[in-house]
Formats: sequence, structure tokens, C-alpha cells
Amino acid sequence: MNPAQEPGLIVTADDFGLSLPVNEAVETAHREGLLTCASLMVAAPVAEDAVRRARRLPGLGVGLHLVLVDGRPMLPPRVIPDLVGPDGRLRSNPVAIGVKLFFDKQVQRQAEAEIRAQFARFAATGLPLDHVNGHHHFHQHPTVVGMLIRLAPEFGIKAVRLPVEPPGPAFRAQGDAAVIRYASWTFSAARLLRMRARLNEAGIAVNDAMFGLYDTGRMTADRLDRYLAARPAAGVSEIYCHPAVRPWIGPDALPEHYRCVEEFEAIADPARRARVLGAGVKLMPFAGLASP
Repeated sequence: MNPAQEPGLIVTADDFGLSLPVNEAVETAHREGLLTCASLMVAAPVAEDAVRRARRLPGLGVGLHLVLVDGRPMLPPRVIPDLVGPDGRLRSNPVAIGVKLFFDKQVQRQAEAEIRAQFARFAATGLPLDHVNGHHHFHQHPTVVGMLIRLAPEFGIKAVRLPVEPPGPAFRAQGDAAVIRYASWTFSAARLLRMRARLNEAGIAVNDAMFGLYDTGRMTADRLDRYLAARPAAGVSEIYCHPAVRPWIGPDALPEHYRCVEEFEAIADPARRARVLGAGVKLMPFAGLASP
């Protein structure tokens, strides 16, 4: 944590641009509720609609939701053959792609080309780049972190999500998944510390904590309230979710078990926003991390 940085809270919606129900949820939740940020999938089906909405929401911090697995690429499949399947979509196995990305120079070149294409598309929107994160948190891959650092001066990357969920506060808040929370923390702690150090050394800001890693698709009102109460008093925490105003069908639909409408209702509630602000919580985008 930057000693000059005030404690604060970032509330982010991922998958901006994936569908109209997601885009509508982002706009309403920012206007009426807690939402401070949205992460844009630039190659998603309704990304242009998301950009139009973002242009009329100047207070919304819009970042790039980098997609290297399980989604639509920007580049034609013939340019990135090792990253896509027969259907032309990015492959859905992050472990297999992660191993290839670490060892295979050809895969690295293809991934960097796709990353550059997504950043270029975001830059073409004219929106300020608030932050960068990754679909399925794939941006934490050490090779991708290195690419982000190299591309930072060119594309103005000033803040990146650090997917670090402190297991103690998370378990005290939710009372579930204790083994998974602590085992994951043990497995990833050293890697995430290294990621933080590399980004800080490059002058790229990161959040101090993040919540929602084991609540994907179920950041409902009760869970959100417990995280709001349990988040660390110091530093800047992020709570992220996947809101939508209604379900939808198709190849880009979220899993059926996701409670996206309930997530939307939780973060869009004006009364909850009033309570949070009344408690002295500073709601902020990632851009606040980079402030001197």
C-alpha cells in the first residue's frame, strides 16, 4: 500500500460487453449503486454498446478484461492457431494454455499479438484505461505479467488487478470453502507477491486485497454485505462480480448456476450505497490507486 493512499473500496463488474443484460446492469449499478468499475471484453458481442454506455458514464472506471482463454479473440484464428480451437474461439483450458505459454516461444508470440490487438482496440474507443485484469484471472500468468509491463508505456497501463484474496477475512466473512481458500492462498502466495513486486517496480499500481475469488456467480446481497463488513480497514480492497439484469442464452451465456440477477440487485441497491458511504467508505475506481 502506498502510504499516501487513502483506504478505499473498488467494486468491479467483469465481462462488460458480453451481453446487453450485462451492459444494462453495469450502467444502472454505476448510476444508482456501488459499482465503480467495469472490465471491458473488447471482442465480445456487444462491446460497442458497452463503449457507448461508458461514454455517458464519465465516473465509471473502464478497464480491459484481457481474454486469452474461453472467449472470442480479436485476431483471425489463422494468426493465433495455437490459442484457438476448431470453432475459432479461444481454448477453454487455462492450465494447458498456461503451460504452453510458459515454454513455447511461438505461443508467446501469438499471445502477445492478441494482447496487443485487444489493447489497440481499447485505445481506439477513446476511453481512458482505468485498469487491466484477465478473464479467469489469466493475466496473473508470469509470462502475461511480463508482456503487460513491456506494453505499459505504449498503452498507458497504470493499474492492474492483483487477484489476492486474504483467506482469513474471506473465511470469517463467508464461513465456507475453508480448505480451498487456505490451500489456494498457500499455493499462490509466493507467485502473487512476485507479481506485486514486478508491477510495483514498473510503476503499475495494484489493489491490496480482492474478494470474490471463490464467490464467482454468487456475490449476492448477503455475501456482499459480509465482505463489506469484513474487508481490511487499511489499504484498497476490490470486490468483483458478474451482474446482469436478466439471464440470456447463446454461446456467450454465463453458466446457469450463476446468480447474476441477484448480484445486480445487490450492487445496484441505492440504500446499500447510502449505507456504505455513510460508514465513511471511499468508493473509487482503480485510477485512484495511481494518484500521488
